[in-house]
Amino acid sequence: MSSIKDRMTEVIQEQPEDATYEEILRELAFHKMVERGLADSREGRVISNEEMSRRMDEWRK
Repeated sequence: MSSIKDRMTEVIQEQPEDATYEEILRELAFHKMVERGLADSREGRVISNEEMSRRMDEWRK
């Protein structure tokens, strides 16, 4: 697997030439969140759709 710096460089290079600083940071953050979610899934740190629905209903109150 590539190093963190290598992966960040890839993500940055994939952005259009006119991408803003904020857009690049947003894209890097998105990739980090996806990686974290996949790691959670692999480690079994998940909840059911029903549990998520229940939690969301609580938040809406």
